[in-house]
Amino acid sequence: MKKLKVTQIRSIIKTNKKQKRTIEALGLGRPNYFNILPDNPQTRGMINVVKHLVKVEEIEQ
Repeated sequence: MKKLKVTQIRSIIKTNKKQKRTIEALGLGRPNYFNILPDNPQTRGMINVVKHLVKVEEIEQ
């Protein structure tokens, strides 16, 4: 099953509440924090909301 390594690359200062809540839901919070998440439509949708704040890599497990 594919997994996604999501790394926050930018700060959430001066972003709206929806983007701040999405970053928290992804398990991030500060630049250079990362989390490994399942590759599913829900995760992809959250990443799409904050695509300018994160870097995404696909990994196999």
